[in-house]
Amino acid sequence: MNELRFPPYDALTHVPKAKAASGSPALIDLPPPILGGGTPLMVALARRKSVREFSQASLSIQQMSELLWAADGINRADSGGRTAPSAHGVNEIDVYAALPEGVYRYDPAAHKLRLKHAVDARNLTGYQDFVARAPLDLVYVVNHARADQFPQTERDTFAGVAIGAISQNVSLYCAASGLACVVRGWLNHRLLANAMSLNEDEVPVLAQTIGHAVVPG
Repeated sequence: MNELRFPPYDALTHVPKAKAASGSPALIDLPPPILGGGTPLMVALARRKSVREFSQASLSIQQMSELLWAADGINRADSGGRTAPSAHGVNEIDVYAALPEGVYRYDPAAHKLRLKHAVDARNLTGYQDFVARAPLDLVYVVNHARADQFPQTERDTFAGVAIGAISQNVSLYCAASGLACVVRGWLNHRLLANAMSLNEDEVPVLAQTIGHAVVPG
């Protein structure tokens, strides 16, 4: 069997964070998601695929809103339940959006993006060239201040289940709305955490690139 060969993880240690696009608002208000639109679930499942070529066209604020709500938004206001499951409702996964304007944390309760670090860190969300050109890279971060409530033997399993559900929610939204995406686990965790100004309890473990597919010419 042929073995996959990857460059060493120190390949990106010299790559600087890019300067953020002019104007990094501290808060980005997201409009309510439109729940009646989109494609039937079975059609979205049939269309779901990984895409690695993206145009530089930005997502609309409505697409951002619906994408993030689909990822891990609140769908039961009475209980605070989310669109993605989490064992015992701990919600140990935080969703970050790496945008040209900066790195933002998604706040599900307020349905807003909150500025974490005013740098363009898209080029540090993975080793592939396309990550820096696509308009959005989501980064899924395990918050161990919450995850460590679980027994040590169960932490990785529970976090993996939650991240898998979140990323699949995003994939299905993209398939239903005509966007392209790809999930990526090949990243330099320490370098990305530093670029995002995360603390020692926060560990990025998966990224997902979202944008518009390149239309063949």
